[in-house]
Amino acid sequence: MSRNDEVASVLEAYADLLEAQGVEYKPSTYRRAADNVREHPEAVEDLAAEGADAVQRIDRVGESIAAKIVEYVETGDIEELEAEREKLPVEMDELTAVEGVGPKTVKKLYDALGVRTLDDLEAAAEAGEIRDVSGFGEKTEQNILAHVDFAREAQERELLGDARPVAEDVLDFLRGLDAVERADVAGSLRRWRATIGDVDVLAASDDGEAVGAALADWERVGEVIDAGETKTSVRLNDMRVDLRVVVDAEFGAALQYFTGSKEHNVKLRNHAIEQGKKVNEYGVFDVSDVEDDDDQRAGDLLASETEADVYDTVGLPWMPPEIREDRGEIEAAIEGTLPDLIEEDEIRGDLHTHTEWSDGSLSIEEMVAGAAEFGHDYVCISDHGEGPGVFGDSGLSDEDLREQAEEIAAVREDAAIEVFHGVEANVDAEGNVGDASDDVLADLDLVVASPHSGLGDDGGDQTERLIRAVEHPHVDVLGHPSGRLINDRPAMEFDPAALGEAAAAADTALEVNSNPHRLDLWGSAVQAAIDAGATIAIDTDAHSVAEYANVEYGVHTARRGWAETADVLNARSAVGVREFLG
Repeated sequence: MSRNDEVASVLEAYADLLEAQGVEYKPSTYRRAADNVREHPEAVEDLAAEGADAVQRIDRVGESIAAKIVEYVETGDIEELEAEREKLPVEMDELTAVEGVGPKTVKKLYDALGVRTLDDLEAAAEAGEIRDVSGFGEKTEQNILAHVDFAREAQERELLGDARPVAEDVLDFLRGLDAVERADVAGSLRRWRATIGDVDVLAASDDGEAVGAALADWERVGEVIDAGETKTSVRLNDMRVDLRVVVDAEFGAALQYFTGSKEHNVKLRNHAIEQGKKVNEYGVFDVSDVEDDDDQRAGDLLASETEADVYDTVGLPWMPPEIREDRGEIEAAIEGTLPDLIEEDEIRGDLHTHTEWSDGSLSIEEMVAGAAEFGHDYVCISDHGEGPGVFGDSGLSDEDLREQAEEIAAVREDAAIEVFHGVEANVDAEGNVGDASDDVLADLDLVVASPHSGLGDDGGDQTERLIRAVEHPHVDVLGHPSGRLINDRPAMEFDPAALGEAAAAADTALEVNSNPHRLDLWGSAVQAAIDAGATIAIDTDAHSVAEYANVEYGVHTARRGWAETADVLNARSAVGVREFLG
């Protein structure tokens, strides 16, 4: 895996510090460069090894930024960035995680009150000191205080989309060691939760100490936290990685145990106890004749080598990690009614994408060609319509959409796949959908309606607002229903079962937005919506070709909600999609 994300994050950190100092133009220049570094198909470290000229092959990366990238790859630091940090010695990431606090706010509060950390910010708000700073007030102070806890929790959790690439890098490294027989991720990462605490990795080896030492000596490791015979903890890309090493014969039992969830494992253990057996990280044991069960390996060993053996020995089928959350999976396994979950290769198209017509980075032709190359049978171009929302008030007007229809018609003539023309309309605070006329909406192939405004977490239950949107006669898909941005903005409160029932009645699909910052709907909400009869659409909300790959996060999120192929709109053919759209 490349270091593109890591380097992009460094450029974004530099942009924040420049913005805080009131520097004009440069922050946006660095952020655009960061976006392009993140999406560039070549590994930035490989380009840096060739020199700054090679780095400038990345779009919007000029000579100055290229030189800084080379400096960072070679030394681990950027001298000018460190100088900016000395001017403003604050924890920028954790402070700007508070809603309403940007880099300039951080600078003001540092200058006025010496606020450096989230704890400092909370203390200043509780003491009533922020309201007295010029440009603030009591309302702003209370809003900051209300969002500190959410920001603190966010700092403790890593995005799934950030953690998976790190885990894959670690697995590649471990599997390349002669001493390792097999390795896999465990914990919430293996269950594809939207956020994780640490990256948990399990390896099978007869020489745990050597495997741990090899990981600790790996050049990619930034810090060794702990090193031992069976457990080693390191920091990689500012993420904690916990490696546990077991003997190969016990790998299956350990993988099941350390994958969790805790609630799933408790239910599994109780199921085993009813049969005179015990399940733990060492295996499944017959303990019917055991009087003293303090020894974890006491009893006759029945299974331990594979997860399938562990489940089979207690009379259950193997269960996909995504559903091991104690939401009825043990009972379904007993009854023989486990779902046949959707697979990534069953997704046949993307119904929510953006181009340079709104806030995407590529042309319609490029996004269509990229979808075809990715393997899709169809794609929907759904740029932002007019009205308040993520693209401000400058989205596409009726006239723009008609003009765009002409361009899409021209692209269709040479396209290798089917192209739908749509729009992403905003769902306002009352549930009204966008500003486009009914005539224009009726002429479009597909309308995605998404909440972008009125997303404050103080608005109470938003179920009726969302139901009104799905019942709009021209709405086909409700996009990212909760409006959440993971670790940045909480989800709106709503009843997913009631929304699912309304969506089913209106023949409107509910989206699982695959962007790792959204993953909206999430597992339990998907499960409730599907149980209520709703159809879901797994879309990427792609703003570039590279983002089509995010579909894997959407698929696994849908799997966490027990979604089967028949539940997913874009697992159907283009003909099937058109039938759904009516």
